[in-house]
Amino acid sequence: MKSQDIASRWLDFFAQKDHSVVPSASLVSPDPSLLFTIAGMVPFIPYFLGQETPPYQRATTVQKCIRTADIEEVGKTVRHGTFFQMCGNFSFGDYFKEKAIPYAWELLTTSQDQGGFGLDPERLWVTVYEEDDEAERIWREEVGFPAERIQRLGKEDNYWHTGQPGPGGPDSEIFYDRGPEYGREGGPSADENRYMEIWNLVFMQYQLSEVTSQTEFTVAGELDHKNIDTGLGLERLAMILQDVENMYETDQVRPVLDRAAALAGKEYSSTEDPTDPRYTDDVRLRMIADHVRSALMLITDGVVPGNEAGGYVLRRLIRRAVRAMRLMGVTDPVLPELLPVSRDAMKGTYPEVERDFDRISRIAYNEEKAFLRTIAAGTARMDSAVTAAKSAARAAGEGNAAAPGISGADAFELHDTYGFPIDLTLEMAEEAGVAVDEAGFRELMTEQRNRARQDAKSKKSGHVDSSAYRQLQAEGDTVFTGYTEHTTEARIRGLLSGGQRVSSATAGQELELVLDATPFYAESGGQAADTGLITGDGFVLEVLDVQSPVRGLSVHRIKVAEGEVPAGATAVGAIDLQRRLDAQKAHTGTHLVHAALHQILGPEATQSGSFNKEGYLRFDFRWGEAMSEMARSEVEEVSNLAIRDNHPVLTREMGLDEARDLGAMSLFGEKYGDRVRVVEVNGAWSRELCGGTHVGATAEIGSLALLGEQSVGSGNRRVEALVGLDAFRHLATERTLVNELTGLLKVPADQVKDRITGTLARLKEVEKELAVLRSAQLQAEAGRLVENAVAVSGPGATITVLAHDAGPVGSGDELRSLVLDLRSRLENQSGNAAGTPVVVAMAGTAKGRPLVVVGTNQAARESGLKAGALVKTACGVLGGGGGGKDDVAQGGGQEAARIDDALVAVRTTIESTVGAAGA
Repeated sequence: MKSQDIASRWLDFFAQKDHSVVPSASLVSPDPSLLFTIAGMVPFIPYFLGQETPPYQRATTVQKCIRTADIEEVGKTVRHGTFFQMCGNFSFGDYFKEKAIPYAWELLTTSQDQGGFGLDPERLWVTVYEEDDEAERIWREEVGFPAERIQRLGKEDNYWHTGQPGPGGPDSEIFYDRGPEYGREGGPSADENRYMEIWNLVFMQYQLSEVTSQTEFTVAGELDHKNIDTGLGLERLAMILQDVENMYETDQVRPVLDRAAALAGKEYSSTEDPTDPRYTDDVRLRMIADHVRSALMLITDGVVPGNEAGGYVLRRLIRRAVRAMRLMGVTDPVLPELLPVSRDAMKGTYPEVERDFDRISRIAYNEEKAFLRTIAAGTARMDSAVTAAKSAARAAGEGNAAAPGISGADAFELHDTYGFPIDLTLEMAEEAGVAVDEAGFRELMTEQRNRARQDAKSKKSGHVDSSAYRQLQAEGDTVFTGYTEHTTEARIRGLLSGGQRVSSATAGQELELVLDATPFYAESGGQAADTGLITGDGFVLEVLDVQSPVRGLSVHRIKVAEGEVPAGATAVGAIDLQRRLDAQKAHTGTHLVHAALHQILGPEATQSGSFNKEGYLRFDFRWGEAMSEMARSEVEEVSNLAIRDNHPVLTREMGLDEARDLGAMSLFGEKYGDRVRVVEVNGAWSRELCGGTHVGATAEIGSLALLGEQSVGSGNRRVEALVGLDAFRHLATERTLVNELTGLLKVPADQVKDRITGTLARLKEVEKELAVLRSAQLQAEAGRLVENAVAVSGPGATITVLAHDAGPVGSGDELRSLVLDLRSRLENQSGNAAGTPVVVAMAGTAKGRPLVVVGTNQAARESGLKAGALVKTACGVLGGGGGGKDDVAQGGGQEAARIDDALVAVRTTIESTVGAAGA
């Protein structure tokens, strides 16, 4: 049975049991505490926690899920994978154990001809919580399940909760006996490899408190409305129904694995034994199959590669897959071969992967191309680090076990600057015979993560446990009045400091405050939060930021400017009105830019992010290449025409389905309620789901000036713009600059461009003439430089060496010509061109950056002196990289002040080589 048939059969069965069929939610989790949807029940968490009222009492779904916490283990065993699908059926205060258990039994054991999965009842085992007599009774008496195949287990195995105070309860798990070849007898308590869990039935019936661990908690009482949350692993059931060994051999994964193996010329053996010589390649093939599928599904759900959050995870998945193929010898781009295979395997269940494949593939292929460039750049830096490590080892002594290797700082630079994965650094270093200070690298990575966490804390303020927010939210939502009011009288519902509710705060303190109603807009939808003042009897509070960590709750970060503020006091919130009005101009301007991009580039130019504040906006959109100057001008003109035409900006509340039927655009990954706010400009020209604040008519914006356009990751572009008075000031500055240029060049404004173009052309001609003169001067000096050559002697040979700093040069080509000329002169001067080893190392600076060129003749190369290796040595000192052929090579760096040190390093290497050759 195909995976897509398993999914459809699941949904059909529960639809017949009066369950609402709910489409899979996005992989991007709506829960702010989660990066991705990691379990089938995640989209229903607000219903289970009582935060939202479910629109149905029974639901069923096949939910896409991603877990990457153990990404390093993927492929090493057949049990780890990042993407998986959870089939679930849910009851919100409707049926409980008395139906959940029989439903599961019926679907699993009913024959396939009659719509079930047709599993052999004799191969099923069940576990229940050790104190759950009711569940065991239902299994034995109502289902007729044999008592000898029911096992009672403790809280560690058969109890579910969120890890925080809230709903929880026992569960019952269903296992499939794979047979004696997979392990010993005795049921799930004896061997969970042989007895594979396929379905977990969670019975949420208690309110838990004082939760300190999986097994340590207090049952505060029974829930008023008991819930059912079940999850069946689709891939695990597919293993059984398709009679394959593991998830990597199921129909949605194996095709990619087979194609990767064919590309690499490998044969997959399915081994999990690390001592098996085929194990390493099998691990790589499994990882590739998993990661390609995960990348396909993440991009489908709107994630794009980046350096933060989900974008970073996607980038890592793609790069790990590409790297694994390279380690098996495939250096050409591989995603054009693998991604279409994954698409074809997944489209039966998720037709959107085929419908949207042009966009998906463009993003994935561009990311692979970028990574291949990264590998090329990083390899040069890696070679430099290896050369420096070997030089340091020689200096420390060949027998010194503590000889230096690649430092943690170098490994971190390769990772952070060049995007080099640490495992690739480790493998390449091992091949080169040098060690890596992995502990130092990990320490630097930890420091970087800690800095990122501190940045997040300072942004969101307070780092309060979400339970404190949920307690406040349970008292009621914060009513937002800011659409119609700029000041609002309200009650201070709570004060939070360091994660704890406090009764009051005094002057100078910074903390968080929750009102029962507020005019302050909480940052969301790309719009910056309002600031302003909250005043009351004897206190003045500055509002620094407003966030919404829990849906429906606005949390104000405040500083007590004057007096003492008590919880429960009446206060008046007043926003900074001018700041809000300017922010509204930017937010509506963002909608205009989005509509203009659709008009000029096409509907594929969809929003992937935005930010707007007073006078400024930035807009990120999906597009695979840079916009032309003409396209940028057209987008700016279309936006300003919309401003000129003074279109009304209409906002309406309506049902989500109605809004989508109208064609309102929404942001991938954003979670919307049943009622949404739709913002329209000129009817269907711009119609978006948006909860932000806007101008009443487009002319209020004044003007819009695009500042530029740039890449912000593969397949993602960004435009920035100013609006209103900020746009006017920007244009006024440009006008002043043009006026100054007309004065300096003594031409009218419309001739400035031609005059500057002509002047630059003349400058290029002069630079060419200067280059010719410099080259002639260098050639003239060559005769004098020959006299500076020295003989480096050792037991192995005597080498004629010329190492010189030529100073400023026009380009590397000039330096290269000088090196070749000097090498020829020294050979001829010796009177025996073929027999005398000659090495010429010349350095110089071009546009402030150091360059090095090394040339060797045949005799020098036979003595072990290669130009490429000598250049890498010099560039390692200069903080750069380079390479080339054995006879002539070129490189550069960053530290021009160390040119003398670089030339000394070349001579030292020559002396070491000559000495070693005679040893």
